[in-house]
Amino acid sequence: MSNRHDDRALEVIAHEAAAFILREAGPASLITVTRAVFTSKSRDRVTVFISCFPDEKIHAALAFLERQRQEFSDHLKKSTRIRPLPRVEFMQDDGEKNRQRIDEISGTL
Repeated sequence: MSNRHDDRALEVIAHEAAAFILREAGPASLITVTRAVFTSKSRDRVTVFISCFPDEKIHAALAFLERQRQEFSDHLKKSTRIRPLPRVEFMQDDGEKNRQRIDEISGTL
């Protein structure tokens, strides 16, 4: 696979993660997929980064996604042609949170 194929695979995984979360998650919080990244050279692991509103619900959102990981893998199997299917992990996107904090600080100057 070339880099273009990797980028496309990550884009598809992020899109499918967003669709899955929209369908499966409840209305208690807004969970947004920010990006997906291969975390191994062999491309057998992917980390999907999420942000959550309100911030206090991030741990509940990550616990929910951990419980639903196998269902998400099944969803990827059915809706994509990515093979071999990578193991997916979900993590909080601290970069987005930091960016928002910088915007908040710079707005007060």
